[in-house]
Amino acid sequence: MTDDETLAAEAITHGDPFAIFATWYRAARAAEPNDANAMALATATRDGAPSLRMVLLKGHGPDADDGVDAGGGFIFYTNSHSRKGTELAGNPRVALLFHWKSLRRQVRIEGPVSPVGTAVADAYFASRARDSQLGALASDQSAPLASRNAFLARYEAVRAQYEGQAVPRPEHWLGYRVYPEAIEFWIDRPHRLHERRRFIRDATAPGGWTSMLLYP
Repeated sequence: MTDDETLAAEAITHGDPFAIFATWYRAARAAEPNDANAMALATATRDGAPSLRMVLLKGHGPDADDGVDAGGGFIFYTNSHSRKGTELAGNPRVALLFHWKSLRRQVRIEGPVSPVGTAVADAYFASRARDSQLGALASDQSAPLASRNAFLARYEAVRAQYEGQAVPRPEHWLGYRVYPEAIEFWIDRPHRLHERRRFIRDATAPGGWTSMLLYP
């Protein structure tokens, strides 16, 4: 195959975007040196002021919906009292970005967000390392902090309080499911002739999705 033929070949073809994501994610977990599940989460206030931070993907796929409503999604967890939690409550639409530098690939996801069920959140919280559970109780995420020592002292107090006991999930520590209305896959190509395919959810289309290539 010539170089021109290689460039012309489509690497991202139409199909099930959840399946494509799962394949790419497995490759990223094998190739990325740290946190292949790290994703940028963009939120905005009611009046549209944006903010952005990294969170960790903790569930994905067509069945990542807690049995509440069909459509699957992408799940992360956070303190609902944090800045992002407040913004999610006021404007429950987000964008996600995965950038796997070792693979030279990106995935963009857009859609509304809603809390996962209590049982799902409880089960994931119970699976966390105990120190992480205690940290979730000790932290008033995003609130002003007088000093690092003040936070560590609070952590030690919580640790002593629950010595020998199971650590309960705080009511404000929630899971959120992003319901994707659009998923876009991007591959780096030579000479910046990149490849992009955008999937749009469409209940009338076979498989529930349409897709199109985009100019890079």
